[in-house]
Amino acid sequence: MNQVIQNLNDLFNRIPRRHSTDNVKDIYAIVEEYEDVLRTIEAEPDYEKQVAIFFDELESIRVMIKKSTDNKASKKQKDIYFDEASGTLKDSIDGLREIYKK
Repeated sequence: MNQVIQNLNDLFNRIPRRHSTDNVKDIYAIVEEYEDVLRTIEAEPDYEKQVAIFFDELESIRVMIKKSTDNKASKKQKDIYFDEASGTLKDSIDGLREIYKK
């Protein structure tokens, strides 16, 4: 299996589903690692233009994660934001795996 696909699979499997302080730290780290993988794929001429949309999704994921730590938000709202962020990240990684098949 290609190393990039393996990295994507590992990231996908590490995405937490429940909101907690530790999981917020974990998902931020996963987003950073995912961005690094995107840069690796972007360097390949065949995929350079196809990965741009995935970079755009990262900002909205980060915003949702940040909202999940807002002290003014209720516990339920924090859970909703975190769930949305983790779901969007999973969808993004899954979409990239479909495009990037080597």
